[in-house]
Amino acid sequence: MHLFKELEQVYSQEQFSAQEAQSLAHIYSWGPVIFQVTRLMRKYGILKMLHDTENGLTAQQIVEKTGLSPYAIKCLLEASLTMQLILINTKTDTYRLSKIGWFVLQDNLIAVDIDFNHDVNYNGWFLLDKSLEEGRPCGLKQFGDWATIYEGLSSLPKQVQKSWFGFDHYYSDNSFNEAIQIIFKNKVRHLLDVGGNTGKFARLVTERVPDTEVTICDLKQQLDMMQEQTAGHIGESRIHGYSMNLLNDNDEFPTSNHYDVIWMSQFLDCFNENEIESILNRATKIMDSSNRLYIMETLWDRQKYTSAALSLTMTSLYFTAMANGNSKMYNTDDMVRMTQNANLKIETIYDLIGMGGHSILVCKKY
Repeated sequence: MHLFKELEQVYSQEQFSAQEAQSLAHIYSWGPVIFQVTRLMRKYGILKMLHDTENGLTAQQIVEKTGLSPYAIKCLLEASLTMQLILINTKTDTYRLSKIGWFVLQDNLIAVDIDFNHDVNYNGWFLLDKSLEEGRPCGLKQFGDWATIYEGLSSLPKQVQKSWFGFDHYYSDNSFNEAIQIIFKNKVRHLLDVGGNTGKFARLVTERVPDTEVTICDLKQQLDMMQEQTAGHIGESRIHGYSMNLLNDNDEFPTSNHYDVIWMSQFLDCFNENEIESILNRATKIMDSSNRLYIMETLWDRQKYTSAALSLTMTSLYFTAMANGNSKMYNTDDMVRMTQNANLKIETIYDLIGMGGHSILVCKKY
């Protein structure tokens, strides 16, 4: 496994004393309610109130500001105190924000993750065991009768849809600028964006590079959403759609144009290994020695920080319970093996792209 040095030091040896390990084990056992308290302290504005005061607030002042009952506030404050989300001045009985609480309040990534996990995943994870045993997203049934979440994205409840796209776009959007700089080191006349979703990357490309055409391959439902999102955009006439079901081995990539670049961003993690190899093999069919396949993924073993690796391995379980039941966030060994099985050679790997710790694998045909 290609663990970055910082991760290897943590994952290859014990980090905690027995007492520390026992304390963490207790925290894990109360994980669901710890999550909800964190979410509600943000939702009710209590963290913001404590952030905005110099001398702290009493429980009664928080009751008056929120309109919640003294009982509700007491439960939330006491739980938050033992979670070290807030601190107390015992002389004045006033509460103030801790460093942990500050990050929950100020870090946009944490806010995105909280909304995604509450709105999209929380109820579905109750059926995680069944999903693991059956290899299908059993938690998805709370939203609709679809085989995968992608088929139902346009039909999800508005708040769920908002949180799903907020999560999906946050991680990719912060990488797109660097990705474009890497891709367009050479002239690109036509780019094939596989799994282009709502066309956000295509819009950015056609805005930045006036002569480039982009064709997006995706499900019809996704292309319909893409056309809505790109309508009126400066590069609309250079963004095209090609409908295909990538899970159908008989659906081939378009051959009406020569594509200088085939782009797959945060896409392959939506499929299992057999499906990925099928997709890559079909991509190889339309490649020659002159074009390249760029794969951008958040490989969990190539992260700089343990918190990033944790988030990614937990995201694998979103795929298990909610998305499709059989895909995950892959590591480097997985991705190298699958590209080699598709007759592709990795020329270069760019690491730590954007805020999400993405890697870009540049592949050529053997």
